[in-house]
Amino acid sequence: MWDVHKAESDIISGHYRGSDFDKYSERVNTCANLLDFRLIPDNKKGYRLKLASARFCHVRTCQICVWRRSLMFKARAYKTLPQIIGDYPTARFLFLTLTVKNCQIHELRDYLAWMNKGFSRLIRLKAFPAIGYLKTVEVTLGRDGRSAHPHFHCLLMVAPSYFGKNYIRKDEWVTMWRNSLRVDYNPILDVQALKSNDSLVGLLAEIIKYQTKPSTMIFGNREWFLEYTHNFTALGQYHLVECSKNTLES
Repeated sequence: MWDVHKAESDIISGHYRGSDFDKYSERVNTCANLLDFRLIPDNKKGYRLKLASARFCHVRTCQICVWRRSLMFKARAYKTLPQIIGDYPTARFLFLTLTVKNCQIHELRDYLAWMNKGFSRLIRLKAFPAIGYLKTVEVTLGRDGRSAHPHFHCLLMVAPSYFGKNYIRKDEWVTMWRNSLRVDYNPILDVQALKSNDSLVGLLAEIIKYQTKPSTMIFGNREWFLEYTHNFTALGQYHLVECSKNTLES
């Protein structure tokens, strides 16, 4: 995977070269050029390789750094998951995707701020069923090759009673999200129930990954990508995993 993400980052470095973000080009280009691995004891396999030192660029669009950050979030979530299941053995999980109409790429910063305000209203609704949640934001290139498609992926932990008298139909979810956004259209929304803890583990790996798909940044419009960087780097308060007092993280 190192080689794959390094190749992706080399393309991103080229996108930055000669732009207003030229300083990122050199940083991304030299990211992880030297990796120092050490053999350490492993009770199961005898020895294993562990990264001892490396120089990373920490540019938020660098695919090596994004990948490593996603591994950190995955490890944190996997560590917490057994405790959550132990504390709430009868809990069920929902996978909720919340979308809005596409925006122009230069509007992305304002759109994400507005969407987060809408999400804050959503979780404060009396009908919002989650005991805890995990939320990630993803941005993809619009089908027109110019716009941006920001959306939320949410993992909700709910009580078993949700699937009885407290069940919320999809059209009711749409209404709740529409009212929380304060828009005059019905946003596209998808909600699915997870059938087992096995599917929960797989879903965690799926949603805790990239805020923007590598293909969008690498093969998309270069001007779109540079404008995305301008908006994205100004969004330091938006984390891959959003946390509050009722999130799944401890």
